[in-house]
Amino acid sequence: MRWVLLLALLGALGPRPAAAQVGEEHIETDRDSFTPSTATAGCGLTIVESAYSFIDNRDVAETHSFPELLVRYGVCDWLELRFGANYEVGGASNSISSSSGSFGDIEEPGIETEANLSYGFKAQITQQQGWRPQSAAIVQASTPTSGRETATHLVATYAWGWQLPNDWLWDTAIRYGDGSEEGDNFARWAPSTVVKVPLTEQWDIHAEYFGIFTDGREAESSTHYFSPGVHYLVTPNLEVGVRTGWGLNDQSANFFSNVGFGWRY
Repeated sequence: MRWVLLLALLGALGPRPAAAQVGEEHIETDRDSFTPSTATAGCGLTIVESAYSFIDNRDVAETHSFPELLVRYGVCDWLELRFGANYEVGGASNSISSSSGSFGDIEEPGIETEANLSYGFKAQITQQQGWRPQSAAIVQASTPTSGRETATHLVATYAWGWQLPNDWLWDTAIRYGDGSEEGDNFARWAPSTVVKVPLTEQWDIHAEYFGIFTDGREAESSTHYFSPGVHYLVTPNLEVGVRTGWGLNDQSANFFSNVGFGWRY
């Protein structure tokens, strides 16, 4: 973890804008879409996110995923540390939540229960200026604590996006993760894009596409999803939201739903 401490030290010593204050701007969670936000938690602030996912798999038992816990602590304005935990039960691993810690890509008969811990950091790379997008990088590891999987896996994400003149938000991301299966090592790639539309100061909706693809696997897999969602700001520091989605090909799950919240303090 020396590299995390080094980044934190650089952020603490380097110049930065004034620290964010609770309530200054509304919370930006990573859980409200598969595509993570390009914003960080804010200097000295903590964001706690949690959700429940139900996934109607096509050929195996349904999957239940909870609590999809993600704790984000702002070391400085551009850097946050992240810790997560999750538990899954069903016929396949969770492939639809960005903060669950897993990176499922295909239904695998035999999965009954899985639990994992995740840890890493998120760093803001650029701020929006003209056509230059706001962007952030997330580096996170996931370590199983129970279940069939035993190896720790790395997931790296680069997300970028623009706030448009009409206050719509368009974010896109590409995620990479390593995978292994009975001695077969391969890569996973997950592109995604989401458009978020504010309806009022408290309500917004989104429409999203995301996919998960393997590269170098003995039996390659490719899944595609379309997902709408709706989110409500109870206060500027508390968000609740619902996502649903449908698989667009035979290797994808039939349907999923996700409900959760994010709280900043």
